[in-house]
Amino acid sequence: MGYKLGLLDQSPIHDGETAFDALQQTIRLAQQAEEWGYSRFWVSEHHHAEQLAGSSPEVLISYLLARTNSIRVGSGGVMLQHYSPYKVAENFHVLSTLAPDRVDLGIGKAPGGLPLSTRALQFGTINDGKDFEGRFSFLHQLLENSVDKTHPLAGIQATPLPAGKTENYLLGASPKSAELAAKFGWNFVFARFINSDDTILEKAAKVYHSQYPEGRFIVSAAVIAASTQHEAQQLVKYQKVFKVHLKSGRRFTLQSAEQAEAFGTQAGEPYEVTAHELDIIAGTPAFVHEELEHLHKTYGVDEFILHSPIQQKEARSTSFYLLSPAYTNAKRNEKYVL
Repeated sequence: MGYKLGLLDQSPIHDGETAFDALQQTIRLAQQAEEWGYSRFWVSEHHHAEQLAGSSPEVLISYLLARTNSIRVGSGGVMLQHYSPYKVAENFHVLSTLAPDRVDLGIGKAPGGLPLSTRALQFGTINDGKDFEGRFSFLHQLLENSVDKTHPLAGIQATPLPAGKTENYLLGASPKSAELAAKFGWNFVFARFINSDDTILEKAAKVYHSQYPEGRFIVSAAVIAASTQHEAQQLVKYQKVFKVHLKSGRRFTLQSAEQAEAFGTQAGEPYEVTAHELDIIAGTPAFVHEELEHLHKTYGVDEFILHSPIQQKEARSTSFYLLSPAYTNAKRNEKYVL
């Protein structure tokens, strides 16, 4: 296996369970990921979402760091358009001071919720969410303790200054995002579970590798593994995503038809909703790894962050185990002994 594996968890609230149950499952999964040999464990940011408990990755990361020993823990990601770059830098400097060399800062460009929650997050500020690159540039300078002398806030530091810095990742699903990550010398994560068009993935990979060859190029992919190909296919049989197409030209991906309709209504402009089959790599562990190996070799992927967007809790946990380095090594040793 020429690539590393990490996990992304959105803290799903399964039928008949509560947010408490969901977060307890996230804690257990982080501990299992460490035991199973995954390189990193990331949590997401979603707002006003009845089916997901993960609204504050910074808070959850701190708890997960305290409940694990060695695995890297991070955000997938913090939605920077809503927040002060200075406060984001402070939060992650504190985390890195508490757990040196174990913290990943992933920054997302999406809103992480519906228009109503976006307005709530930005309520009372002058932020309109349209100055992402400026915010990103300032965050980068703060993390590097190198705010430009010409900046209006020259001399500012985001304290405490940690001995072990964060690993920094920009999350996106386009060549433009890959170019932005390369421009600032950040690692890049292509969200294939949102945009599964491999022609776009190819363009993003070429842009990133050509402009920042020393950076880490990661793909976050939707995957499901089961003991048989048929079982895996049954698990993803009815999985769909819904795209909201606004008249202004913007497009957003939602997990349910209800969320998509709510998004369109709250956006305050004409819209259309379309349903799409969710592109999930599903099959036996060997099949899934063959597909990942193909992506690794074709697009120069250094690592995969695995996301399993199914409601079946036990099948989801089993899938993560079947794809883990621990399971792969056990099967390899079993073959060797035989």
